[in-house]
Amino acid sequence: MNTLKHKLLQTWRWYGPADPVTLQDVKQAGATGIVTALHHIPHGEVWPLEDIVERKSIIEAAGLQWAVVESVPVHEAIKTRRSDANKYIENYKATLRNLSQCGVKTICYNFMPVLDWTRTQLDLVMSDGSKALYFNWLDLAIFDIFILKREDAVADYSESIQKRAKERFATMTADEISELRINVLMGIPNEKEIELEALRSSIDEYKSIGRDGLKKNLAYFLNEIASVCEETGIKMTIHPDDPPYAILGLPRIASTKEDLVDILKSVDKPFNGICYCTGSLGAGMSNNLTEIFDAVKERVYFLHLRNVTKDEEGNFYEADHLGGDVNMYEVMKAVVAENARRGEPIPFRPDHGHQMLDDLNKTTNPGYSAIGRLRGLAELRGLELGITGNY
Repeated sequence: MNTLKHKLLQTWRWYGPADPVTLQDVKQAGATGIVTALHHIPHGEVWPLEDIVERKSIIEAAGLQWAVVESVPVHEAIKTRRSDANKYIENYKATLRNLSQCGVKTICYNFMPVLDWTRTQLDLVMSDGSKALYFNWLDLAIFDIFILKREDAVADYSESIQKRAKERFATMTADEISELRINVLMGIPNEKEIELEALRSSIDEYKSIGRDGLKKNLAYFLNEIASVCEETGIKMTIHPDDPPYAILGLPRIASTKEDLVDILKSVDKPFNGICYCTGSLGAGMSNNLTEIFDAVKERVYFLHLRNVTKDEEGNFYEADHLGGDVNMYEVMKAVVAENARRGEPIPFRPDHGHQMLDDLNKTTNPGYSAIGRLRGLAELRGLELGITGNY
């Protein structure tokens, strides 16, 4: 007899009214929850209650629910603990209160310095003609050494990569160099890309902060917002580093099982949780995905399910959701067992997806075209159903 209480909550990331993928598309894909944010609000400013109400009303008018906020960005002043950090923390707390007032209480965020997820190519052609996101250390070295021109950058790369980077850069056209620069600096769709000079300045700032300093600043931030989270029932879920390696001289503190356990212990309160991303963690050469989930599962409040294929150098592309190096069957078994234990379903979304079929002829947000994610959602739903038998 099936004793499972509920299925996972199927959600979809939506970039708001300007997203090429409409809410009607989302409904047709089979998701019921929306993961979104107010990207038009500059980082660090309070999200006005009326803007939150408006976004929630649009979602609910389409017959969907706003399930997760991704993201309420953490301002760089907080990550670096500058003298004006407290102002931005107070703004953050005000935003959390406003979201809570509207019944939106699961928040995804990251603590990656300066850049969000980083890829060096956004249109790697797969054998079937679809296109995927790609991270390549050689391309990153070209950007780091010859475009960014970071001081002492060569020390972070092997002699082989340095040599190949120099040779390849010498043959690159101006358009190819520009495309690589844009790809690395892209950041979040609908938001402004980082400028090179700003990135150089931030790298110098983080050099003095270091990994230990960034860990302390995260604990400081979480402690400062703890009372608001506990009063309102807000759950914070930190997204792992993507990729889970130090890049461009910037520290990483959420890349491994040990990192995530340390984060939970640093502020050991129920509101302090994890966004379990199989793609980000799966890019780590030594990361065991089921071991990581088992170590933090009690405080996993949000799931990003996607897959990656790595090579011996640590380069990776985003594979089909049920392909790649991540054993999604074993992950899903662990996830549905934890979900069955809970009173409310865990929200998950098919993270990223290949650009494929008709979407190849459309302008889409990188990683967030409709059909590739529809395929991923269908595969993940089928996998869950096959494991649980929960019709």
